[in-house]
Amino acid sequence: MPKDLRDEDVVHVGDEVYAVTGSNTNWVIVKEGDSCVLVDSGYPGDHDAVLASLDMLGLRPESVAAVLVTHAHNDHIGAAERLRAAHGVPVLMHEEEVPHARRDFLDQVSVGQVLARVWRPGVLPWALHALRAGGTEHVPVAGPQAWPGPLDLPGSPVPVHTPGHTKGHCAYHLPRSGILISGDALVTAHPTSRTAGPQLLPDMFHTDRATALGALTTLEGVAADVVVPGHGPVHRGSAKEAAGRAYERARR
Repeated sequence: MPKDLRDEDVVHVGDEVYAVTGSNTNWVIVKEGDSCVLVDSGYPGDHDAVLASLDMLGLRPESVAAVLVTHAHNDHIGAAERLRAAHGVPVLMHEEEVPHARRDFLDQVSVGQVLARVWRPGVLPWALHALRAGGTEHVPVAGPQAWPGPLDLPGSPVPVHTPGHTKGHCAYHLPRSGILISGDALVTAHPTSRTAGPQLLPDMFHTDRATALGALTTLEGVAADVVVPGHGPVHRGSAKEAAGRAYERARR
């Protein structure tokens, strides 16, 4: 079962931005008064932890103005549909990610791909943990929406299209706070990686690795001095530096 949320799993990043660590994956709460934006929502098994993280910050599910999706893999949209159905929370994303979120198709690492690599360090423990957290559950979002235009939401998030991990993958820049929420375009750790610090996820997780590599160049141009990744700890350093390090590591 997914772990219970602890106080140390909710990290104050800056201003009213909080990074939350769930079942080997992160989501972000951007608070503004009594409202907030939730960026991603963990695995299906993280639903209660998502609600607990909101409660720790004095928020309720009805406080969520929108769920912003970096991409529609199970470990990032696990609680999205339940928030939409139970509380009317809109679930917003890049237009190319909408059919993925509906599960018109599923574009994530397959069980067969994982089994072919199960001998590699960290893969088997991660796979078992992912299964327990709902990594293979069918969790379509019934009413995903493409952004209608500039986002008038807490934190004034600006989408940054960073395809490669999936076609519609997007990071989110919070210009007022100097924070980049990078999703899986750039991470700082993963149970299947022996590397610590800014990096691409291992190749099996990307729809198109070459395009994912190119997306790092896009992130280098974002004016942010803190990076909150989809996996791994917060990186306190510029997006330019973090993306550059990840690019160099990926090219080795």
